[in-house]
Amino acid sequence: MAAGENANEGHILVVDDDDRLGALLSRYLGDHGYRVTVAKDASAARAQLRGLDFDLLIVDVMMPGESGLDFARSLRETSEVPILILTAMGEPQDRIAGLSSGADDYLPKPFEPEELLLRIASILRRAQRAGLRPKVIQLGELSFDPGSGELSREGRPIALTTGEVELLSILARTPGVPISRAELSRRGGGEGRAVDVQITRLRRKIEPDPKAPRYLQTVWGEGYVLRIDRP
Repeated sequence: MAAGENANEGHILVVDDDDRLGALLSRYLGDHGYRVTVAKDASAARAQLRGLDFDLLIVDVMMPGESGLDFARSLRETSEVPILILTAMGEPQDRIAGLSSGADDYLPKPFEPEELLLRIASILRRAQRAGLRPKVIQLGELSFDPGSGELSREGRPIALTTGEVELLSILARTPGVPISRAELSRRGGGEGRAVDVQITRLRRKIEPDPKAPRYLQTVWGEGYVLRIDRP
């Protein structure tokens, strides 16, 4: 484990079988105030997670044994810890696959170290805001708690991916106000096409008729808006 002299920004677990990259990230992030632990694969990462609490995981896609995407999917079943995916594959379908796995963000290799820092800071800010427990909203028979990210129907939970929770939470902060795709992407709701994909998936989960949405609507020329049922 490597740590900076002022390790007060958070504890990061880097999961990557590339020893050189792991050492570089340890040194660089440590120099910027983060505590860093490195695991060579998903199995080693799980061992670390059993004994330590982390603020963020940086996970490589291509690893021996269990891939980073499979690891992220599995982890999402039991944990809400933020995940940043690193990969050499940067095509749109690869970004969508990364976000669909439950990751909070996706950064193609090679990347600028400064961009990595900005992505980390953004994810940690979003995670901190998510703990403020904003008001539960009603969508017909459904209830959504932006604080916990829980969607339920009459007390029965409905599964959401991390990306879906983030997107719905962003829209729920300003119900009735359209937000552009670019703004949703900037604020953490996915990148480009991924926003549209997650909107489609959310409609299948919250709309009585996804083809004629009542709650999650498109405002042509402006973006997407969440209409809620008010008391």
